[in-house]
Amino acid sequence: MPISLPLQTTNFRVDIHAEGIAHLVFQPADGMPVTDASGHAELATIWRTLNTRDDVRAILVRSEGKAFCAGGDLGMVEDMLGSEATRMRVMREAREIVQGMLDCDKLIVSAINGAAVGAGLAVALMADISIAARNAKLIDGHTKLGVAAGDHAAIIWPLLCGMAKAKYYLLLCETVSGEEAERIGLISKVVDADALQAEALAVAQKLAAGSRFALAATKRSLNHWLYAAWPAFEASLTAEMMGFGQADAREGLAAIRERRSPIFGKGTP
Repeated sequence: MPISLPLQTTNFRVDIHAEGIAHLVFQPADGMPVTDASGHAELATIWRTLNTRDDVRAILVRSEGKAFCAGGDLGMVEDMLGSEATRMRVMREAREIVQGMLDCDKLIVSAINGAAVGAGLAVALMADISIAARNAKLIDGHTKLGVAAGDHAAIIWPLLCGMAKAKYYLLLCETVSGEEAERIGLISKVVDADALQAEALAVAQKLAAGSRFALAATKRSLNHWLYAAWPAFEASLTAEMMGFGQADAREGLAAIRERRSPIFGKGTP
């Protein structure tokens, strides 16, 4: 039987299997996984927790829902609009999610089904190996909400797919299919939807059977490319949080709630 870690959130669970793979599973099953305040806070610390466990050799992030993870729920976004303290807390947690995944010596695999948005997209793409279904939908929705793309995009998109593609998709908030994501280098591999979970598990099993030292040292060495981009990440994250205090973000949230296109123009450039 797998070991289930105690968590303060119902947004995801973590089960550690005997083969040394920790399954971080977004929930609810057959529903739409999102991150609320407690889920976002848990995502900020779970990587450090798993990194300290000797019974974990690899981490597989997957979903039992209709999507991978649709990002922060509207309640959390609304709280950020009205509270500077909430914005500062979420900024700290967003930084810890990215840094936690970079610093984690255990190799992380993501199996991306359906939509991956916001914090869900950050986890999907910050994984060391990302595998997506052909019909997956990768969406960085920040600029459509009226805030800067700050939680992971500046640190990794230009390295993965190049600056031209990064600007195109991040500025326009265009949806990237799993197939297109592989074509431009945004993910590691694309597979048919019915083969996604088996393929991602097989990759995680190979990593779990590998040399801990060799894999961790290779990951740390490669991640220096990402650490070099850390100032850009900090700038974008700060800009995102500043944006939540401006009128454009309030209009962006209203447009989402009312299922219409936003009408921007009141924010400070």
